[in-house]
Amino acid sequence: MIQSAQQSVFIVDDDEDDRVTMRDAFIENKHSHNYIFMQSGDQLMGHLAGDTVKKHPSLILLDLNMPGRDGRDVLREIKKNDDLKPIPVIVVTTSSSARDREMSYKLGANCFVTKPDSYQALVALTDSIARLWL
Repeated sequence: MIQSAQQSVFIVDDDEDDRVTMRDAFIENKHSHNYIFMQSGDQLMGHLAGDTVKKHPSLILLDLNMPGRDGRDVLREIKKNDDLKPIPVIVVTTSSSARDREMSYKLGANCFVTKPDSYQALVALTDSIARLWL
């Protein structure tokens, strides 16, 4: 059985501004959690593989389009691993493609959302995410 680290949220995105803005939107809603930035799928999977005490994040926010191991590859690996698959993974991407949405759910994503165009919409989105998943 997995023990979750105390309300830790992994924000996995190759764009630093997107990572910081997402965290700031959570904080603006007074959702105080341990936000951990990862800039690639490789970094995330390396971290999860090296986690020998099985303290996994409460939630992973995952971008689909990253260099190297992209979000699709990461989803596939997480959801095929019995120790990792219980971790909720929300795909947060610029894509609004039905194909990307369907593929994400097929690979085991718990939720798929398109990154909002405005900061206020992101604040509303992160509030909903926190209320539903944390």
